Amino acid sequence: MSRPRISDVAAAAGVSVTTVSLVLNDVESRISESTRRRVREAADAVGYAPSSVARSLRTRQTRTVGLISDRIATTPFAGRMLAGAQDAARENDHLVIFVDTGGDDEVERDAIAALRAQQVDAMIYASMWHRVVEVPASLPAGTVFLDCRPEHGGFPSVVPADREGGYAATRVLIEAGHRRIAYLDTSDGPIASFLRLEGYHEALTEAGIPIDPALHIRGGESTAQGAREAAERLLDLPEAQRPTGIFAFNDRMAVGVYNAAHRRGLRIPDDLSVVGYDDQLLVAAEQDPPLTTVALPHYEMGRWAMEVALGVRADGDSDATHRMECPVIRRDSVGPPPAHVAKQSRRRTT
Repeated sequence: MSRPRISDVAAAAGVSVTTVSLVLNDVESRISESTRRRVREAADAVGYAPSSVARSLRTRQTRTVGLISDRIATTPFAGRMLAGAQDAARENDHLVIFVDTGGDDEVERDAIAALRAQQVDAMIYASMWHRVVEVPASLPAGTVFLDCRPEHGGFPSVVPADREGGYAATRVLIEAGHRRIAYLDTSDGPIASFLRLEGYHEALTEAGIPIDPALHIRGGESTAQGAREAAERLLDLPEAQRPTGIFAFNDRMAVGVYNAAHRRGLRIPDDLSVVGYDDQLLVAAEQDPPLTTVALPHYEMGRWAMEVALGVRADGDSDATHRMECPVIRRDSVGPPPAHVAKQSRRRTT
């Protein structure tokens, strides 16, 4: 069966081909609303759709956006980030062309060249984690950086507000009455590690709690196994120095804290309170008890990046980094410090 043509719509509606073209391309004219309605109904009836190629030649838009990433497709957070970008694109009548380069520079260069050859309307450059990146020389002006920021600026970018997130995580424990609060960090050295540490220090200082270097400990890679060993070192401290609350760099490391606590017969949150970070799907909410954590705003960042790329947001400054709020997700892993510790704290402050 041949594809319906514009002349078929004209015949079905009883109008000229020119009238059909003006109506279906939303060109301003003196055509009555009833005629416009009849043309659209005829187009639906015969199954006619305007040529996207012809429309792109006329409007100089392809209604497509290129999204290039290093390897976010293999991370547990990619789905939410891509969903945010795709939802915003769909709402603005655009299609996303996604390329995962696997971190290969040559693949990245070829992908950028291919997307430019396709004349995409906009481009987004995404990273699997918050970091500073060198800007590929071939990236077009106006490219939006997602979950990363360009080394020398010059492009709009969006990243998590990790410093504020570290502050918020620590405040949850302080507000529950804890004063010996540990930060179980990763040794991988991402930017987020240092920013969350700054937030941790800020919250302690604001609350008048002395910063104890012994309570900042690194757990190797950001895994449950490395965190369990580090948490055991924290729990081996003398009772007067032992933390009653632990803020873990991410939810996987918080699982390691749970494992260390359970091996010692400690109950969460009765004996030890724990706060994670990421709100990772199938991890945070599945613990026993469910883990209080700080959520990374992947969906919101993906949506922001796409809306800025398409020019439908007003806060996408061309040379600024937007820091997206990381909200606290309160569950059941935080409670007051054990009764005997609370009594000791009250005695010290009287």
